Amino acid sequence: MRVLLANTRQKVRSALRLLLAQKPEFQVVGEAADATGVLLAVERKQPDLLLLDWELPGLPPAYLLRILRRERPSLKIIALSSRPEAQQQALAAGADSFISKNEPPERVLAALQAV
Repeated sequence: MRVLLANTRQKVRSALRLLLAQKPEFQVVGEAADATGVLLAVERKQPDLLLLDWELPGLPPAYLLRILRRERPSLKIIALSSRPEAQQQALAAGADSFISKNEPPERVLAALQAV
């Protein structure tokens, strides 16, 4: 599965990359630090899965999801946030799943494999 990592913090993207490297079924094909970068990377890299920081700058997250759903309806999107109240917002906006940034690595991998 081709994965795009979208998070403002390089350390978080690096940690996610290392976590996904443990599973051969995941291939990180790109990274983005803002909404514009996500849109460009989705177009260029054609990922199957987007790990999206719900607080990503550039566009309101619900609007970004609407654009992504229109442009790539088959793209699986998992929203990530450390704010528990973001879960309901993300799922209502069209995210396929939600992962708290406070989850242990094993649960993050399990959520990714479930999607």
